[in-house]
Amino acid sequence: MELDPGLTALRPLGGFFVLRTGGCPAEPAAPPLDQTYAGQLTGVQTDALAARIGVVADRLRVREPRVCASLAQQGLAARLWSAALACAALYGRTPDLAPRLLRWDAAATAPDDLWLTEVRPLPGDADALADTVLHAHLEPLGEALTRRYGVAPGLLWGNAASALAGAARLLDRWARANARADVAERAAGLTDDLFTHPLLRGTGVRSGAAFHRRSCCLYYRVPGGGVCGDCCFTRPPGSSPRAASG
Repeated sequence: MELDPGLTALRPLGGFFVLRTGGCPAEPAAPPLDQTYAGQLTGVQTDALAARIGVVADRLRVREPRVCASLAQQGLAARLWSAALACAALYGRTPDLAPRLLRWDAAATAPDDLWLTEVRPLPGDADALADTVLHAHLEPLGEALTRRYGVAPGLLWGNAASALAGAARLLDRWARANARADVAERAAGLTDDLFTHPLLRGTGVRSGAAFHRRSCCLYYRVPGGGVCGDCCFTRPPGSSPRAASG
């Protein structure tokens, strides 16, 4: 099945998997992601990293930049993995998500946050997914967040792994609910292969669809946040067992 210009096979999966495609965004201030990662913006373009971190801070009522940077990165990683993995499982191909082709409206929510200006087909194997998500996006994004906000690289790779595991679970759930065992099987195989990649291999332990990471995304530092289901902590650091259970 060939990629179509609108990536229409993604639409039934819901907005989190969808990419807007074609032409240029109506909002010229949304820069290509390569410029965002490098910090090479023109006078009319928004600093999308700072903008997204501000959005996270406002929505979650947290003012620690390191926490906001971690959560912003995990959200973008989840969007990239979701679209790429779903295309590979549904089409057998994945679109070229080169940062220069992808624009990010940091103030928007899915599916309006990402706009792929041109659909160029690539192979749908794990190597292509690693190249287009891990290397093209998550490496330069992580370097920028570590440089600007002091977020530990290990934490960010844990986020990347958690985002991949979450995208795979959602895709598997959709495939099984819609009698698409072929999609579930392809997605599972791709996810297994991706977790053997050196950048993801040591990030946690997988058991079926479950993933238990070795790092923490810092969500527990959000007011009322607690710990995530795949967290390395069983309760927020510094809390007593009684407080955690009560």
